[in-house]
Amino acid sequence: MSEARAQILERLRARQADATDPGAWTTRRDFPDLVSRFSTALEAARGEVFIEDDLAAAVVRLERLLHNLGAQRVVANPEPPLDTLDLPVRFPDYAWHVAGENREALRQFCSEADAGLSSAQAALAETGTVIVDNADGRSRLVTLLPPVHIVLLPASRLTSDIFTWTAARSGPLPPNVTLISGPSKTADIEQTLAVGVHGPRRLSVIVYR
Repeated sequence: MSEARAQILERLRARQADATDPGAWTTRRDFPDLVSRFSTALEAARGEVFIEDDLAAAVVRLERLLHNLGAQRVVANPEPPLDTLDLPVRFPDYAWHVAGENREALRQFCSEADAGLSSAQAALAETGTVIVDNADGRSRLVTLLPPVHIVLLPASRLTSDIFTWTAARSGPLPPNVTLISGPSKTADIEQTLAVGVHGPRRLSVIVYR
């Protein structure tokens, strides 16, 4: 070993210190109204937010959105609260496909659907982000392929930021977790923004208290 290398290693050893446990994460974000902050952040990212008093009002808002879109084909993920609403019976004027019922037909239906409907496992007020995953029969195709993604979100699933959400989790993460902040966006080398090139061109989140 050269003398210079030995000197460097000696200096590094001298500076070593015992690692200390940083302790549990405590968020530094303090938003007095998570719903309001989430709405502001998502709208800044070109998404849209509708705030309703309860689930019944949220379903009315959903029907209005689908009607205004002129939707004919809607695909949905089988997750709470969507799996309690019996949407094909409630809205018989639309052709419905629920992820998990026929996996072979799902991709084709999603590619032709007018809207994809999901909930979210959590939402981040700081960035206006919804967190979706593909566990328990859910499919990311529902939130990726249709041109419009509609999220039915209980306000109770809002948290301040990604660090707080991660610290509160227990167990391993699902195989695929997607953080969505607004419609799909990309830019070329000249920084010209294009919306909807690699995913939905519209994200609508219905938050109900």
